[in-house]
Amino acid sequence: MVEKTRGRKEEVVTREYTINLHKRLHGCTFKKKAPKAIKEIRKFAQKAMGTKDVRVDVKLNKHIWSRGIRSVPRRIRVRIARRRNDDEDAKEELYSLVTVAEIPAEGLTGLGTKVIDDDE
Repeated sequence: MVEKTRGRKEEVVTREYTINLHKRLHGCTFKKKAPKAIKEIRKFAQKAMGTKDVRVDVKLNKHIWSRGIRSVPRRIRVRIARRRNDDEDAKEELYSLVTVAEIPAEGLTGLGTKVIDDDE
């Protein structure tokens, strides 16, 4: 009998992404830019990690809103961690936690997706 392995979407992993918010918010009304940016980050994390439950960190929220509702950063470097849900009555067994990552001094140019190894 073949041993059943876990699928790619069921493993606990952490990755760093650069999200281009400028193209995702193009044509958006000024007074809706920051809330829409948070929604777009959620949508991105949902697609990248394959989880419905996406939690945005407070620091990421503060970073998006730091320059006001209209002047959202063009690009943002985020760290998305797919984790196990410890809650017994949760609908899904995994959730994604999105936090802001440190931006290197050279800028965001040429940075791709990076898998982070963490021993938990």
